[in-house]
Amino acid sequence: MAQQHGSKKVIYAALAGNLAIAVTKFGAALYTGSSAMLTEAIHSLVDTGNQGLLLYGLRRAARPPDERHPFGHGLELYFWSFVVALLIFALGGAVSIYEGIHKMRHPEPITSAWVNFVVLGASIVFEGLSFAVAYREFRARYAHLSLWSGIERSKDPSAFAVLLEDGAALAGLGVALVGVSVSVWFDLPAADGAASIVIGGLLVVTALVLARETRSLLTGESTSPRVLAAARAVLDADPRVTKVENIMSLHLGPAQVLLAITLDLQRNLTVDQVRATADDLRQRIEARQPIISHVFFRLGPASNFAHLPT
Repeated sequence: MAQQHGSKKVIYAALAGNLAIAVTKFGAALYTGSSAMLTEAIHSLVDTGNQGLLLYGLRRAARPPDERHPFGHGLELYFWSFVVALLIFALGGAVSIYEGIHKMRHPEPITSAWVNFVVLGASIVFEGLSFAVAYREFRARYAHLSLWSGIERSKDPSAFAVLLEDGAALAGLGVALVGVSVSVWFDLPAADGAASIVIGGLLVVTALVLARETRSLLTGESTSPRVLAAARAVLDADPRVTKVENIMSLHLGPAQVLLAITLDLQRNLTVDQVRATADDLRQRIEARQPIISHVFFRLGPASNFAHLPT
């Protein structure tokens, strides 16, 4: 629950900032005719919608298990995160590149450039604050890893999606600032369009990274080696377990992991003792790693039920 609260805090901060920035950018783009500013306005609007989808995904994923979804609805968050990646690619990246190409083919001078500079400066401040919230929350979870390793290891797309979006937004604002500056100071209107193309490229790369990570989670990604090692330690320490054949895992959501364990037990255990052992091991594994929500055991060939005394 604490992890989900942290994710929501990050998303709400990003949503509020992007909504305010989007409205301001659209006004500035209409007033000045800047292609880069219009691209940035579209970018902020897409980001606002994305944060809404992530909040919706979190709410859907939090629903309890039911007859049709006995393991819960945690995978819904991964689905909606993948939708976010598609929107960044199509509505953010593709539209920005199209707008930039159009502006380069039909360049027009920017009027009242000072408006763009004021809006871009304010946007950098607000996006920077939003990015700081997302970065601080993300680093609190993965302080022992590099930023990229943390993104690859994270099973919560609602956290790293906002981080990626805000990072791309800050980079895009920097590009827009350069594009507008070159367009105005060197009388090169095409530079404004070129900035839009670069911003679109940034969004496409962001979308591809997000899609890659969420695709892996949607198609059945294993849990971290640390969680698996903790479960194995419980098994190895129990004298009733003679051998751990295999441990398979599957993330059912950011904070839900299913384990399927194949192991061998002492051959002198009765059927009731085998059941008691399984219950005991399950409780100890889940107590050691609360993220593990389901544990299933299968006996290996050395502890076949045909050889067990009743």
